[in-house]
Amino acid sequence: MASLQKSTQIAFSAGENSASSASFRRYDLDWLRIIAILTLLFYHTGMIYVSWGWHIKSAEHSAVMEQVMRWFHRWRMPLLFFISGAGTFFALRRRSFWSYAGERVKRLFVPLVFGMFVIVPPQIYIEWLFRNRFSGTYAEFYPEVFNFQSYHDGGTGGAFSWHHLWFVAYLFLYSLLSIPVFMWLQRDSGQRFTDRIGRIMAKPGGAMWLGIVVIVASQLLLKPYFPEETHALVNDWAYFVKNLLLFWLGYVLISRPAFWQILTDQRRILLTATLICTVLMYATSAVYDLEGPDILAWEIFYLIDTDCLTWFSVLTTVAYSYRYLNVSRPVLPRLNEAVYPFYILHQTVIVLIGYYVLTRTTLGVYDGFLVVSFSSLAVCVAVYLLLIRPFKLIRIVFGLK
Repeated sequence: MASLQKSTQIAFSAGENSASSASFRRYDLDWLRIIAILTLLFYHTGMIYVSWGWHIKSAEHSAVMEQVMRWFHRWRMPLLFFISGAGTFFALRRRSFWSYAGERVKRLFVPLVFGMFVIVPPQIYIEWLFRNRFSGTYAEFYPEVFNFQSYHDGGTGGAFSWHHLWFVAYLFLYSLLSIPVFMWLQRDSGQRFTDRIGRIMAKPGGAMWLGIVVIVASQLLLKPYFPEETHALVNDWAYFVKNLLLFWLGYVLISRPAFWQILTDQRRILLTATLICTVLMYATSAVYDLEGPDILAWEIFYLIDTDCLTWFSVLTTVAYSYRYLNVSRPVLPRLNEAVYPFYILHQTVIVLIGYYVLTRTTLGVYDGFLVVSFSSLAVCVAVYLLLIRPFKLIRIVFGLK
């Protein structure tokens, strides 16, 4: 408790802490970004082999894999949005808001547009082949993109989509929409607000209540009207708001070095809460059919539990990473640069290789999963090293400096 009180006293020296953090790099956040995006490759490969809908599907499914992925779904993207908010704090210590907005256009909007016209269309083409919707060549298919009919339209849908690049699209919007919020947080009134957050965090498990209050409340209000995660922006407002709140919370909770220590000191409390929510999630899914008719009480309980799981697991990850991963290694800058183009590429590569494995081999669920995962990993690394990293123009469209 003494360490918490000491951390709280430090936290209230806003100007001093903000200035000192300006030159401090959280290497653990870089490691977490790399780990989370690498996890995405295995998660998206797993989507081929579970019962949930996806672009290409194996006839065989793994119930074990599905249960593992159920947990990772609550953790992977929320962690990335939290880290992105944290990274925004450090970015705004080095540049003006106008410079930050321009950098977001270069790093997010340009790769998004490039991806929608170059990276994503092969996925849609393969899906159309797989579902016997199209039988021609890719050259014959590609003009469909310029009909600009959304993939998410009712019925068969079109060939224009951002697919997995929804993360880039949402992050771009969050970055620009949040500028007034971040401007306010840098003012005296915003610093007083951050002081109040510090007083909440200093209590045992205090950081957990921040997410419970804002994230769970937002989902209870919005989920009845927008129950599905569409990733299509339109009619996705519950999910959009949840990730926006995680983006803001990442900014605030990284804005003072004392907050880093508070989370680290409370890491065992956070881990315990994460494990409890995990048990409750699996217990609920065991006794209540999540795919069957809705029962309001169960739906509310499951919503609250899984949103708490999301928040607690993100805090636990950040707390333990600051304790054990906040170290630099010579390979870290190279991995940190490669991870963004890797993300842009990975799902297209998975779909291409997965289609070949499903249609040309007799591999089962687990051997197919391993072949698709590691082949995709190798191809993404090779494409980055040979075709992206050396060429200035290609680097630009993949969001690299």
